[in-house]
Amino acid sequence: MSAEARRENRAGWLFVAPAVALLALFLVVPAALALYVSLLEWNGTYSPLSGRAPFVGLENYRELLAEDGLAREDFMTSVRNTFYFVLFTVPAQTFVALLLAVVVNDRALRGRGFFRSVFYFPSITSSVAISVIFLFLFSGSGAVNALLRSVGVEGPDWFTDSRGVLHQLLAAVGVHDAPPWLAGTDLAGLSLWEWMSGPSTAMLTLVALVVWTTSGTYMLMFLAALQNIPDNVEEAARVDGAGWWQRFGRVTVPMLMPTVFLVATLGLISTWQVFDQVYVMSQGDPAKTTLTPALLSYQQSFAEGAYGTGAAIAFLLFLLIVVLTAAQRLVLRDGRNS
Repeated sequence: MSAEARRENRAGWLFVAPAVALLALFLVVPAALALYVSLLEWNGTYSPLSGRAPFVGLENYRELLAEDGLAREDFMTSVRNTFYFVLFTVPAQTFVALLLAVVVNDRALRGRGFFRSVFYFPSITSSVAISVIFLFLFSGSGAVNALLRSVGVEGPDWFTDSRGVLHQLLAAVGVHDAPPWLAGTDLAGLSLWEWMSGPSTAMLTLVALVVWTTSGTYMLMFLAALQNIPDNVEEAARVDGAGWWQRFGRVTVPMLMPTVFLVATLGLISTWQVFDQVYVMSQGDPAKTTLTPALLSYQQSFAEGAYGTGAAIAFLLFLLIVVLTAAQRLVLRDGRNS
């Protein structure tokens, strides 16, 4: 390496040193300390570095993953709830965001700037304020049930019915109890009947809230991608006789796959970490059907004083997100590289 190259290298490190120092101080060090806390039985009343907290190794992780008890049952319940939340939310917000982007990208639409602002506005509004509004809308005497009653439909008890929607549908056709083979099959602390319950109606309100508040942000990503598609590509398809749906399905969507991958990945990460909306609207109720790993980690740490268990839940959530993101990358790899 020449002297000039070494000088440039030192100058580069000098410029990035403040950012690296801040990341190390406020990200790496706290994460390392949290990992250490997950190996302790610590109640938070003294410093975890004082040596007074018993070192339990992987015991906190074993209780959550392998030991029969309330800790594993609650953790697996939170994973089940969030699985259904992600399953409903990520496809819905991706589809809605793409639909909104296509609408506001239409040159024939008047007031496109106005509609972009309107669609994006929920994304910058306080999530706590929106959660409170949704809580009133979906209460037993709220506007949603009043609207349903106006058309002759009796609205559900959104935040009091602890049954999953699949169990509710089965109950409607006379199936109230689990078949023995479903009730008796244990999978990580829960029966197959519990795993197959589907989201509760309270969780569905959270899905609606998150889709409404996040679609605007992802709309901007799709809009930028749409505007980067060369005009001559679509013109060539039009000359070849392709209709709008054919151009959209065979030209536009394939060229948007990198953005679809980005939106789906960001949606996957954010939905598995959902906390504030659940904390404001339900606190995990009814009957823990809206309990999420992030909320459970908070409850174990700050309500129960089991900071080791709370930190272990946080790191298990991190590993789960990493694994699911990698799996999603493999699924969408061909489209992302197209």
